[in-house]
Amino acid sequence: MRAMILAAGYGTRLWPLTIDRTKPAIPFMGRPLVGYVAEYLSRNDCREVVVNLHHRPDSVRAALGDGARFGVHLEYVEEPEILGTSGALDNARHLLEGETFAVVNGKIVTDIDLRAALATHKRTGALATLVLRPNPQRERFSIVETRDGLIKAFGGMPAQSSEAEDAPLMFTGIHILEPRIFDFIPRGVASDFVPHVYQPAIAQGELIAAHVSHDEMWYELSTIPRYLDISLALLKSEGRDVLTGASCEIEEGADVRDSILWDGVTIEAGGRVRRAVLGEGVRIRAGEVIENAAVVRAGLVAGSESPPKALKGELRGANFVVPLPQ
Repeated sequence: MRAMILAAGYGTRLWPLTIDRTKPAIPFMGRPLVGYVAEYLSRNDCREVVVNLHHRPDSVRAALGDGARFGVHLEYVEEPEILGTSGALDNARHLLEGETFAVVNGKIVTDIDLRAALATHKRTGALATLVLRPNPQRERFSIVETRDGLIKAFGGMPAQSSEAEDAPLMFTGIHILEPRIFDFIPRGVASDFVPHVYQPAIAQGELIAAHVSHDEMWYELSTIPRYLDISLALLKSEGRDVLTGASCEIEEGADVRDSILWDGVTIEAGGRVRRAVLGEGVRIRAGEVIENAAVVRAGLVAGSESPPKALKGELRGANFVVPLPQ
């Protein structure tokens, strides 16, 4: 089965970590995030993979190369203008038409059994199958309404509830699609799956199946707090609390805990870092304290404004520091 990784987005909620790279190209647990997605597809017998590019396309090319080290063969498709989740497929239809294929968001880490989802898809004869999972914590993921194994509607965000009621279902970012999906994707314009493809298809009587994953691992890294929390939780499960990239230097006398250091970070003696993400090339000076924050080099953000969805930050010497919500 062929597959497509969606990797073109700006990653505005991860800004400024994404100012010099796209969201799927950020490092996560020792490799680029999109590398996890490529390996995931390879493990599930999807080895011919299309990757769409727009924001900082070279960062994805550098992260993935030709795909060989992740067990896949890659074709890149660039979008001169961002085309949305389903518009991206229209731009790559010449590489996907002709057989059932998967689409996976480039910002997730998972071990969901894609072959089991494919079996659901084949059994139902659906136009598309969406992989869902329960959302017992009622995090801010849109509700997906189902009946008899089929998707019936897409709702808003879940309300917090103290009552013992079933957890709402949410979408994982994994689709399995028939080539007929291209009959529903507008040609040559930006479009998104839910409003422009799935809702019209359901209205016309098409079957959109639900494959529900219950106990399998799934993480979505779309905000800096989520990125940091998930990274630290995985580190602590391995008995660690600090992750360092290549060519990092933590001088004797520096105090670093519960933090993620990208490549080329230096923390001088007397520097103190707690619960932080330090971007590539950041230097923390002696006596400087960074706590509950993301930090990038000030030169990266010079002359730019933070996107509307981004957390606000401030210049501190040679660094740009973004405090994280408590």
